[in-house]
Amino acid sequence: MINFDYLEANKEKLREEYLNAKPFPNIAIDNFCDETKLNALVDNVPDIETKSADYAFSKNKFEKSKIQEIAPEFKEFHEEMTSDRFKELLKYITGEDVFVDPDLYGGGIHQGKEGSFLDMHVDFNYHPLKPTWYRNLNILLYLNKDWKEEYGGHLKLEHSMTGEKTEIGVPFNRLAIMQCRGFTLHGYDKINFPAGKARLSMATYAFSIHEKQMESARTTKWKVDKSNPVKYILSKLWVPAVKVKSMFFKSKTGDH
Repeated sequence: MINFDYLEANKEKLREEYLNAKPFPNIAIDNFCDETKLNALVDNVPDIETKSADYAFSKNKFEKSKIQEIAPEFKEFHEEMTSDRFKELLKYITGEDVFVDPDLYGGGIHQGKEGSFLDMHVDFNYHPLKPTWYRNLNILLYLNKDWKEEYGGHLKLEHSMTGEKTEIGVPFNRLAIMQCRGFTLHGYDKINFPAGKARLSMATYAFSIHEKQMESARTTKWKVDKSNPVKYILSKLWVPAVKVKSMFFKSKTGDH
């Protein structure tokens, strides 16, 4: 399904583009998959009913991480994304010793329905269930057929310390790879997709092994403008609230 021959033939160019990108290392790769197979995958995307656990910081965003049994195309996609061949490509392009989480914790199908948005945020660093796994990369394959700029839903990237920003469009068969750090803010504004169409992506995350934690573990941190005082206060309370919750309850994100 993945166009490995093309990627491997152009890995030097892809590496240079990724490492030199602003506001932090990232890249958008078009025609990532065989188009016929990816069309068959999209035709089998179910209507997802499990909402993201982002609460006030997102709207109408739904997730399903257990994808392998949906259809043969999903199984093939999962096998190739978690393969040694793709791992070696990722390592070369990004310069990071990484592997893709086979459980797709927090990943899989992401479906943004009518009016969906996702506030700017930085992701957790150490895996909530596997504390030696350090989250290095977000890998997002977009599945939006006939997407137009006016539909919105662009992947927004912002460096939290320098303020540098960019946006990546989300058309069908585009893969976005972005570095994941404490300063790598990302999200998307409220969408304006045609009625009945959702903002679709397949999310996978790549990790490295840290036998000892190299930095303090963090949960998702949200950036909210003070013009929305209620949400702003909630964003400041979010991290301590999640820490307290984690002391008593196991994460259920991977149950989807």
